[in-house]
Amino acid sequence: MIDWSFFLEILLPSLFEGFLMTIKIIFWSIPIGLAVGIIIAVGRVYGNLLVSFFSKAYIIFFRGTPLLIQLFILYYGFPSIGIYLSPFVAAVIGFVLCSSAYHAEYIRGAIQSVKSGQVLAAQALGMSKFSAVLNIVLPQALRRAIPGCSNEIIYLIKYSSLAFMVTCIELTGAGKIVASRYFTYTEVFIVVGAIYLTIVSLATKALNMLEERLSFPGWENKR
Repeated sequence: MIDWSFFLEILLPSLFEGFLMTIKIIFWSIPIGLAVGIIIAVGRVYGNLLVSFFSKAYIIFFRGTPLLIQLFILYYGFPSIGIYLSPFVAAVIGFVLCSSAYHAEYIRGAIQSVKSGQVLAAQALGMSKFSAVLNIVLPQALRRAIPGCSNEIIYLIKYSSLAFMVTCIELTGAGKIVASRYFTYTEVFIVVGAIYLTIVSLATKALNMLEERLSFPGWENKR
């Protein structure tokens, strides 16, 4: 028999607080991660030797090491060198660093798919290289990178559950606390899973609409 009082009076209020923290993490991590990814991608393709090397090393490191290890270093490791981060800040920084590395690779591929002759033509008309990249290459590249970046955004929504490992009590963490206290793991995590499924489904729908709105006419037929 379902104990509705447990769901309504204990579980849902606790999960609501965790849900708000999850939304807060997502709200900050997604746009900053995408912005950093754009900078790293442009640096790798158009930067000088040093900038390109740094961008490539950044991508290799943050794609090649587990996100959980990165979070542990930020929250538990940095205090040893005098840097103290709150659980929320450590979680957001970790998610931004990891997701931006993946965004950078998607965007780099999209940038390289834009014909280099467009930059040369823009320079011939008097535009600087920076202006040509910013106003001609990036708008095309970002539209082409939407499918890949959308996948990373969806992954990031689910990654947010790792924030609990650095004591940032988000949705999964709130569920874990309630489940441990009342020994209701199955009921609690079914509800938590349903909430994540709802968030991901809504985000997927929104991203698909964005992709359709910004797609190049006839581009879909070439993929």
